[in-house]
Amino acid sequence: MWYAIMAEDAPNSLDKRLAARPEHLKRLQNLQDAGRLLLAGPFPAIDSTDPGPAGFTGSLIVAEFASLAEAKEWANNDPFVIFNVYKHVTVKPFRKTLPN
Repeated sequence: MWYAIMAEDAPNSLDKRLAARPEHLKRLQNLQDAGRLLLAGPFPAIDSTDPGPAGFTGSLIVAEFASLAEAKEWANNDPFVIFNVYKHVTVKPFRKTLPN
């Protein structure tokens, strides 16, 4: 089943985000290589694809896992959680309807 992982960044965490980003992306790439990643990306803090020093306010990942518990475990082991980039993470089941 698909799960939405919605994360909110801690204030002033851009430097931590940039430092942890390579390991974070590596985990996402592993999901993509396994055909289990629907989408992933950050929420820019301003209306720009490259917010520069304004940074980001969080992230959204939609990926396939065997269970909600597995999705939560994966999310809780993300470098952005470990290095305190995210202050809050929510994981919910997600039903993809469109596009087909």
